[in-house]
Amino acid sequence: MSLTIQDLEKVQQQFPEYRMELLQGNIVVMSPSGYESDEVAASMIAKLYNWVKPRQLGRVAASSAGFRLPNSDLRSPDASFVLAERLRRSPKSFAQLAPDLTVEVKSPNDDLEQLRVKIREFLALGTRVGILINPDNHTVEVLYPEKEPIILHDGDVLTVPDLLPGWEVQISDLWSPEFD
Repeated sequence: MSLTIQDLEKVQQQFPEYRMELLQGNIVVMSPSGYESDEVAASMIAKLYNWVKPRQLGRVAASSAGFRLPNSDLRSPDASFVLAERLRRSPKSFAQLAPDLTVEVKSPNDDLEQLRVKIREFLALGTRVGILINPDNHTVEVLYPEKEPIILHDGDVLTVPDLLPGWEVQISDLWSPEFD
């Protein structure tokens, strides 16, 4: 039996403390992320928001924002950006489009290949750029449709010129600080 977004909404009402996605007609319960990975995601969201908001380029959302995708899946990336002309107003419920930029941050229990598959699915459905952040080895993969991924390390600079002209993030600035 294939479930729908309406089915997901009913289950979500019964279990509001759980984050869920709808993937190929199945409800997937998302486990909580680790502290470090969530801190890295928050850092990325802050960097995106602080660039996008004053320039009114679009909308930045965190992991609880759901996207109702053209294939009827409901997915929630760790961070996302949608151009202003594609989403003039924030929807009360799910955005019915693929974000222009999707970001996934590897948590301790995540499988890197599954995260890559999720990003590639977004790319196949209209997302223009996917970013996979791996706090374990301090790497960032930038994925585009039909191109080889770009791998960035500490010392490199992340840019997304087609979506965020002028935006630059030092890879080393993404990681959780250490207080000695």
